Parts: sequence; structure tokens; C-alpha cells
Amino acid sequence: MSKMLSKSKLMAFRQCPRRLWLEVHRPELRTDSQAAQARFNAGYEVGEVAQRLYDPDGRGVLIDAQNEGYAQALARTRQLLGTSQPVFEAGFSADCTVAFADVMLPVEQGDGLAWRMVEVKSSTSVKDYHRDDVAVQSFAARRAGVSLQSVSVAHVDASWVYPGGGDYSGLLKEVDLTEEAFGRDLEMQNWVLQAGDVVSLPQEPVRDTGLHCTTPFECGFLGHCSAGKPKAEFPVTWLPRVQATPMKSHLARPDVVDMRDVPDTLLNATQLRVKQQTLAGVPYFDNMAAARWLQPHQAPLYFLDFETIQFAVPRWAGTRPYEQIPFQFSLHVLTQSGDLHEESFLDLSGADPSAAFAEALVRACGSTGAVFVYNAGFETARMNELGSRYPHLQPALQQICARVVDLLPVVRAHYYHPMQEGSWSIKKVLPAMVPTLRYDQLEGVQDGGAAMAAYIEAISPDAAPERKAEIERQLQAYCGLDTYAMVRMWQALSGQWHLTL
Repeated sequence: MSKMLSKSKLMAFRQCPRRLWLEVHRPELRTDSQAAQARFNAGYEVGEVAQRLYDPDGRGVLIDAQNEGYAQALARTRQLLGTSQPVFEAGFSADCTVAFADVMLPVEQGDGLAWRMVEVKSSTSVKDYHRDDVAVQSFAARRAGVSLQSVSVAHVDASWVYPGGGDYSGLLKEVDLTEEAFGRDLEMQNWVLQAGDVVSLPQEPVRDTGLHCTTPFECGFLGHCSAGKPKAEFPVTWLPRVQATPMKSHLARPDVVDMRDVPDTLLNATQLRVKQQTLAGVPYFDNMAAARWLQPHQAPLYFLDFETIQFAVPRWAGTRPYEQIPFQFSLHVLTQSGDLHEESFLDLSGADPSAAFAEALVRACGSTGAVFVYNAGFETARMNELGSRYPHLQPALQQICARVVDLLPVVRAHYYHPMQEGSWSIKKVLPAMVPTLRYDQLEGVQDGGAAMAAYIEAISPDAAPERKAEIERQLQAYCGLDTYAMVRMWQALSGQWHLTL
């Protein structure tokens, strides 16, 4: 089986031939990101639910190629496709290709039996790479002699609301791709031949890093392929928001690696500021304009940040797939007398935290005073969602939304430090503006992805009490730094240096 090309290998080839060669010959060099692992976990979770949905009577059979071995898995598939049972992870091998289908459902066809193939995806729509995926799957199955009637992608329906009680009957939405997939056989044959040639190369093929390294997902070999390459002193990747066509086409050139390679005429005002301040090595700070912008907002002042969790498969009634559910907030309050104190909420019980979160937030935010956030769209969207779920709290939550003031556009308009490397995320701005405060000094949880992972670990029934307490301390410290960071940034932007905060 070592010479066979699996579907995942062919998909790797589609992204980059070098990736395919490394997957086969140097898999130990692969390093998956935290985001990639979260995506894998979501796929496993959706896949488990799909098996229950497509086999409500429990008659189906799951083939485990990892434990059974490929030869046994393929043999068992051939045997099971002679029955009328649903088969999960059915394996097919033909023309140097091996593939395992998520779902195979029996369909009566004349006097015999045909099969309906369903590929289950944890995304909320059909992507272009899903179309490639099912084309490979259907090609392998039909070449192996399977009477395949249809092939579909089942993706998560983000608009569906979980009713509770383990009823996930509306989670997935199917899209039939039979005609398209069946019409790509010649293309699949060419892929197999070309990929086989790449695998047979005695040495790793050469290909420069580029946009393909992160499309459709970041390649786990990016670190390997980037190692040893000369680093640009001022990388073009530090230029923000380069979606504009002239800029994008210019950056695609292999000789454009440094900001000095990009003409000023292609840059908008913000990009030009980033380039000029970076090359000069000095920060830009229009402190008078920033202070004027913030002057109307007087104490009491509130500085608010949320932490949220999202599940591909909802766990709590009334929630949707991938809905951002707030489980924690930090609120620093600056009183009229100049005192600063923090209020917070954190629920690690494993129950739906939404109602308790909303009630605590309403109590903590009072009725007057600006509520500063960093990127207002996120917090206001969460509050509006909570208001829709709990109508009795909607007026109070809307009143908080009406008081929200976004610090991000103030910083973006009036401050830039070369340390930010083209980003205005709070984690980049804070150490530039307030050097004594840094996220990398925190223990354990240092970013939003780590906060989500820590939350999931803490609410697990298997979490040890001491570990749960440790996670609680780390989450409190992380979320608290987010809001204290805003306090100190507000102080710098408004020039309120007389306050001891």
C-alpha cells in the first residue's frame, strides 16, 4: 500500500507537489497549527453525529483502517458492499488510488443494489476543494467496481438551531455533486499520474513558498520550506489589507519580498504609513488628535472584553453550529474619583453559560458611561445575540451596546509603531505602547485560541479539580489583561498620565 496514493495525498498534491513529496517521504517534518487541530477535532465531532443521522437504526458498520490495516479494511469493504447495511469509512482501491468514503448508503436499483456516497464536511458550505475531494472519492470507488448511484457533500447548516435532547436531525445539509464528480474521470487520471511522478522523485522538489502555502489551509510543512531562506528586513507581509488588485498582483511576483520593493503609488494612506514608519524605525503618534477624539468620554468608564467558545456540533439547546457563545468577560471600571477595579465572570461548569453571562454583564456595566472595547463588532454582535435569546434582557443589553466606544479605529488612525509589523491587534499594540505589559509573560493562556482550548479542557468531565483551578486562574489573568491593556492604551491615547492605573 506504500505506493498507493490516498485521497489526502492527492489533495496534498493539488495544493503543492512539494507538500505531497514531504507527506510521503518526510512526514516527521510536518507541524500542524492549533487552528488545524481545532479543524480536525470539529471534523471528528461532525463525523460522529453524521454516522448516527445516516444510521438511526444502528445497523451500519464502521471500518477502522488504522486498527484493521488497509488490506483487511479493503477486504471488509468488498464484503459489506454485498449487503444492504450502511458502511462508514468504506475503502476502495484501484489504479494506484485508495480512498475511504465517509458514508455509503445502500439503494435498491432494479434487481440489484447500488450505493449513495456522502462525504461529510464540518464547514458551513461547499468549498472548491470539497469538489476535488468527492471527484477523487467517486473515481476510486467506481474504478474499484462499486455501483455508485450518486455522490454528495453534507455540510453543516449554520442557520439550524439545536432543539436539545440529542436531536441533530437538522445539522447537515446535502448538496448533490454527482454529475460534476462523474465528469472528471480524465482529470483524476492525470492527477494520479502526475502525483505518482512526484512521489517517485529521489529528492525533494523545489518550490518557493507563496500564497499556495496557506490555501485552502496553512500547510504543515511551511516552517520546513521557509527554514534557511533569507528573511526580508521589512517583509511585504507587514503591509495591511492588500486585497486591492494592483497590490495583490504586484505582491505575487517572486522578486517582491520587501516593502522597499513596493512602489508608494500602489499603497493607500495606511499602508504608506506602515512602510514609512517601519523604514524610518520610528513610531507615529498623533496624540493631540487621539486625545480630542476621546475627550467627550468622561468617567465612569468601562473597559470590556469577552471570551467565547464555538462548537461545530452545538451542545446547548437554542444555539447554532459555530455560534460564538460567551463564557467569560472582564470589565475594568474607572470611577469618577480615579479608582480602578475589575469585575469578571467565568463559567466552567459545562452548562450553557449564556444566561448567567448576560445577567452578570447587565449588573456589572451600570447605566451610564462609555463602554470601551477593541473591535466593537465582536462584542456588540454577541450582546445582540444574547438579547435575541433572552428577550427580558434585550433592552438592557441594547443600552450597553449604545454606549460602546471602539478603541481600535482610534489606535489605527492615530498610532503606529514598527513593532506592530502591520497589525493593529491588541497583542501587537500593547507592548509597543506600554512596554511593561506583554501577553507572552502570561502562563498557559496567551491568546484566544488557547482560551478556547483551555475552556474545553476545563469543562471536560475528566478534568482534575487542580487542573481546572489552574485553567481558571490562567483564563482570569488572560481576559483581565485584555481589559487592563485597554485601560492603559486609553490612558496613553487620552494623555491622562496623572492617573495611577
